[in-house]
Amino acid sequence: MVPARVTATPEAEAMMRSLTQTHGPLMFHQSGGCCDGSAPMCFPRGEFRVGAQDVLLGQVAGDIPVWIGRAQFDYWRHTQVMIDIVPGRGAGMSLESPEGLRFIVRSRVFTDEEYVALEAAGDPADGN
Repeated sequence: MVPARVTATPEAEAMMRSLTQTHGPLMFHQSGGCCDGSAPMCFPRGEFRVGAQDVLLGQVAGDIPVWIGRAQFDYWRHTQVMIDIVPGRGAGMSLESPEGLRFIVRSRVFTDEEYVALEAAGDPADGN
C-alpha cells in the first residue's frame, strides 16, 4: 500500500473548511524559502501559478491540492508532510494569517517499506 505523501491534522482541516467557506476552493504551496517562506502557504485555488518546477504531493481535507517546489520535494521525498495549525501570525500572504493562526509543516520519515512502495509508484505529477 502506498502511503500518502501529505496529510493534515483535524485542527488544520477545520481551518481549511472555514477558509473554503470564505474564499472558495483552496490550494497550498510549500516552497523551500527561509523563514516564513518555508511555511505552507494557503491560497484561493488558482491564485498561485504552478508549473514544471512544482510537484503535487497530494490532497488534504478532501480535495485541497498541496504543491511543493521540486527542489524541496527532492530534499523531502523520504518524509511524509503533515500540515498543522498553531496560534501566531506568519508574515506571508497565506489566507489563515488574519485569523491569528498559521499553518506549519510537521513531518516524519517514511519507513523503509513505505519508501519502497512510494518509489515503485513513481514520482508525483508536476504542474505541467
